[in-house]
Amino acid sequence: MSKTNYADHLLAMVKAKNPAEPEFLQAVQEVVESLTLVLDRYPEYRTHKILERIVEPERVIMFRVPWMDDQGEIHVNRGFRIQMNSAIGPYKGGLRFHPSVNLGILKFLAFEQVFKNSLTTLPMGGGKGGSDFDPKNKSDNEVMRFCQSFMNELYRHIGADTDVPAGDIGVGGREIGFLFGQYKKLRNEFTGVLTGKGLNWGGSLIRPEATGYGAVYFAAEMLATRKQTFQGKVCLVSGSGNVAQYTVEKINELGGKVVTLSDSNGYIYDEAGIDKKKLDFIMELKNVKRGRIKDYADAHKGAVYYPIDPKLDYNPLWNHKADCAFPSATQNEVNGKDAANLLKNGVYCIAEGANMPSTLEAVKQFIDAKILYGLGKAANAGGVATSGLEMSQNSMRIGWSREEVDNKLHGIMKNIHKACYETAERFGTPGNYVNGANIAGFLKVADAMLDQGLV
Repeated sequence: MSKTNYADHLLAMVKAKNPAEPEFLQAVQEVVESLTLVLDRYPEYRTHKILERIVEPERVIMFRVPWMDDQGEIHVNRGFRIQMNSAIGPYKGGLRFHPSVNLGILKFLAFEQVFKNSLTTLPMGGGKGGSDFDPKNKSDNEVMRFCQSFMNELYRHIGADTDVPAGDIGVGGREIGFLFGQYKKLRNEFTGVLTGKGLNWGGSLIRPEATGYGAVYFAAEMLATRKQTFQGKVCLVSGSGNVAQYTVEKINELGGKVVTLSDSNGYIYDEAGIDKKKLDFIMELKNVKRGRIKDYADAHKGAVYYPIDPKLDYNPLWNHKADCAFPSATQNEVNGKDAANLLKNGVYCIAEGANMPSTLEAVKQFIDAKILYGLGKAANAGGVATSGLEMSQNSMRIGWSREEVDNKLHGIMKNIHKACYETAERFGTPGNYVNGANIAGFLKVADAMLDQGLV
């Protein structure tokens, strides 16, 4: 069977087995298309059915999560943990609490996590989990009761040397605290089983900043290949959570200017730029008051708020003049029309802070245009890399300074960029970070799976 027929056959098999999971199928297709470049060079991966094994989770755990709200009404949500691949280390990946959570979305995230964790060079396998619970507009006590009920089942399946969850959308420091407290009570042990913990009970400095900082460090490395820096660059950023906030902070530090941020209701455009003082306002608004991005435009003269128009088949946030873009909200937020608008408006450097925020059609346009395009599994690996550093600190019972962790993060992002860049060249597609990231991430996991036998 030729490599093209093999890839088509594999994708058909995955589609037949997972018919209602479009995000998972999209993630698999992107990786498999890159890996056709290695299949002839390394036939042992086909002989040992590495790809057939890597697309199947080692374990899928699904459970009910009953909890009671402040009015005494009982609710029942679904909980999940996808333990995708442990060839190079314990499962590692976030927990997402959001109404959109389902099996297909978590499988896509866990699949991406396998390659992302491999790229960090740290010994971490891939996993992902979460629930269709929505923490928005819930009291602290309601969130606590839900987290405790969720951990009442999850604790059986995780551990410092088995599976180490972290936060993701809807799971921040508050939720990690409640989850860890319940785990500690149930297991009667204090171990580094969750990352994103509070600083005074096992957390790491730079962890909240890591994904945003890492995406900017990766973009800086891409720009350096064209002998450029962030100085004077106009940047579009979507989202307004952790990733977006610290993306803005690091871009400001490096001399760039961010003009957009968004949430699920709409986005703001501030031509003057979101400077440190304005960013402080956003952090207070989002992290403390849990308000909406519209409030930023009400408080800052010159900023314009655009509510979401469900009739549009594109996102106007991506239709402004700029040099760089950082999709940092959620999956598939950049479609084909958005990609065309970005390119038309002069954007030539994109680093994804979110997981798979660009559709396959958008990715194809970026690659065809030969712009600097850093896909999520490479550009946003800083978050899980720093989670890995938190695991190391927990294991050694020590804490590193802010400078130490930031330097290690910066070094990891440089190494990820180097691996992607050099692997793309090695396989005959120079400048194609999609191929570089997918192949470099795959080779490490695939070789470990070969070494460990048919398990």
